[in-house]
Amino acid sequence: MSRTALVTGGMGGLGEAICLKLEAMDYEVITTYSPGNRKAKDWLAKMNGEGHHFHAFACDVADYDSAAACWQAAEAEVGPIDVLINNAGITRDVTFRKMTKGDWDAVMKTNLDSVFNMTKQALPGMTDRKWGRVINVSSVNGQKGAFGQTNYAAAKAGMHGFTKALALEVAKSGITVNTISPGYIGTNMVMAIDEAVLSSKILPQIPMSRLGKPEEVAGLCAYLASEEAAFLTGANISINGGQHMF
Repeated sequence: MSRTALVTGGMGGLGEAICLKLEAMDYEVITTYSPGNRKAKDWLAKMNGEGHHFHAFACDVADYDSAAACWQAAEAEVGPIDVLINNAGITRDVTFRKMTKGDWDAVMKTNLDSVFNMTKQALPGMTDRKWGRVINVSSVNGQKGAFGQTNYAAAKAGMHGFTKALALEVAKSGITVNTISPGYIGTNMVMAIDEAVLSSKILPQIPMSRLGKPEEVAGLCAYLASEEAAFLTGANISINGGQHMF
């Protein structure tokens, strides 16, 4: 049976890898992009021109009304959405002493409020159909903390609290809710880090002595979105090369 998945922030990094993996597994794939993203149409034209078939909708995931409008438009054009992957996120890294209220609010709204905003749209239809998957993309730094990331770590930790509580509420409706917590993954953003910093500061923290691959994280998302993952809910799955074990 064909399923439809919506991936927030799917036009780069992990989000793009997740979109590609799901499409390869015959999911109908929708992604969102920030309303101010001037490259979104070019990305969509390029990807679909290469033989892919993605749908894309503008959405400020930090704004409830924008999330609701996006969801309505996506379902009207594509059809009922079975899988929601809350992937969109930002950083505003600075020590707490120097952190402004704006730094805090921006990260909390985009990284945590967005999970409420989007999941609120997803649940009614999933409940009616008695099937659904909600996958929240957190971070190893939400588990162990990170210097200069009190806002980011708090938001990412909050995602898993949300996951556990919601999983209890919707389990009987055939809906699973899970968190994944990636470590350092070889996205363009991470690969832009100075090589000396990567080799001396980051890789020594990782027992596997390498960065993760976006495709590895995408594979985990694909499993959680599948029929085979029906008995797995309320979990936080670490995918960090052994950097943090608990």
